[in-house]
Amino acid sequence: MHLAPRRTAPVVPLIVPLAAALTVVLALAGCTGAGEGSDAGTEEAASLTAPDMATGPDAARVPEGSSEALSGDRLVPPYPEPYPEPVPTDPAGEEYDDSPESPFLDVVTSPLSTFSADVDTASYSNLRRQVNQGVAPEGVRIEELVNYFDYGYPAPAAGAEHPFSVTTEVAPAPWNPEHRLAMVGVQATGALPASEGNNVVFLLDVSGSMDEPNKLPLLAESFALLVEQLDEDDRVSIVTYAGDNRVVADSVPGSEHAVLVDHLRSLRAGGSTGGAAGLATAYELAEKNFVRGGNNRVILATDGDFNVGPSSPEELTSLIEAERRSGVYVSVLGFGMYNLKDSTMEAIADHGNGNYAYIDTLAEARKVLVDEFGSTMFVVAQDLKLQVELNPAVVGSYRLIGYDNRRLADEDFDDDTKDAGDVGAGHSVTAFYELVPAGGGADDDFMTVHVRYKAPADGVSAASTEVAFPVGAGAFTTAPSADFEFASAVAELGLVATGSEYRAQANLDAVRLRAAGALGSDPYGLRAEFVDLVEAYRALG
Repeated sequence: MHLAPRRTAPVVPLIVPLAAALTVVLALAGCTGAGEGSDAGTEEAASLTAPDMATGPDAARVPEGSSEALSGDRLVPPYPEPYPEPVPTDPAGEEYDDSPESPFLDVVTSPLSTFSADVDTASYSNLRRQVNQGVAPEGVRIEELVNYFDYGYPAPAAGAEHPFSVTTEVAPAPWNPEHRLAMVGVQATGALPASEGNNVVFLLDVSGSMDEPNKLPLLAESFALLVEQLDEDDRVSIVTYAGDNRVVADSVPGSEHAVLVDHLRSLRAGGSTGGAAGLATAYELAEKNFVRGGNNRVILATDGDFNVGPSSPEELTSLIEAERRSGVYVSVLGFGMYNLKDSTMEAIADHGNGNYAYIDTLAEARKVLVDEFGSTMFVVAQDLKLQVELNPAVVGSYRLIGYDNRRLADEDFDDDTKDAGDVGAGHSVTAFYELVPAGGGADDDFMTVHVRYKAPADGVSAASTEVAFPVGAGAFTTAPSADFEFASAVAELGLVATGSEYRAQANLDAVRLRAAGALGSDPYGLRAEFVDLVEAYRALG
């Protein structure tokens, strides 16, 4: 199949009051023994469907006059119906891995800054969920907030030598005008690589902790959206895991939509969580059905609450690392709340040549699995690393904002055995550097951005290629673009949310004002939704 990356619908509801937000969840029961999932929960799992037509205020918004308002002769489905209000549960059961933030470094002694590309977006949708619940956000990764949004970076021309372009812009730092803020944007080509088809394994957590409407029922409908994108050239296998794992489907043609959706909607939750055994079975199926020249991928959907067998991030990543040379990629979709194991799911994606998204609504599922299908499924640049070389004559010191758990040793840049992030068709990667000008230095020749990547090759180890992009005086402006203004506002929210030591004058009023003035065309309302999110966050006090 050949689908270009696209966005056909808005992907998030507007911020709602806490009481309304809480109506989408039930009281969490945690992992239970086999057969202890509630009957009511399983009945709801079977009956939840995506309506064919969306109308009224809860319908997904589409641009007026857009030719993309219909998808498959249907309006975009609305968000799931509200569920009975739950008894609030202590969110302390969620687990996050907050890495120390980068300090300012002296350019004379540390002229190089090296990090892995990161296309994960889970932190933004998870922050949105926490703010909607009236909870101070945890697990905030600034780069994932910034990379959630699209920017107008020019894509590489057709037939370009490299599958990405690099755009840079430098302006006064909004939260510290004496400093400079440099934006580096990497835009991957939207052209899908030639493919012999998709060999996809859905690895689905059906343990007792998934027996909630915002978990297994939402998971089933999310994957039903993905199934609609597949055709006869694709093959789908389904593995479920709880106390043990079960092969529900083995290499079913992607065109068998009804069969696959029936499997998904018949799932029931109950039992403990043996994720490692499920991963092993999923990889076995993916390798058995491997399509040479195709897209071979495991899509793991879970709340990450593994409690049987190997379960720590370290144990699971060891298993993943042993498999990634097979040419099978992994994507991780997080569901649920209060026992969300964000640190485990991020580790699996980072070590398995994959990406990690958090699904809190059916609309977010559509964003990840439909609108961004190409970027989620098709890798165009593997092990993409960036190394920024600062000019000491212009920059006295600097710090990379975010990417705190993606930093690499400088010598890792040239080491092809060191794993890094993979970039899909149409993905963009944005990074910000805060620069302290050198004494007497002019705004000229700030730095050089070096990018190293490998061409995807069915798991075969390929040699990397390096490309360099100088950032000179022409990159500096006192009137930055709307993309710069908006992305820097998102980064500033991250500084506030993480309580950054280096936030200087960062504040929510400035974030909201700058973001509201940089909405651009905003065809799907994502930037406007961010402005509302900032307002809701400010209401938390």
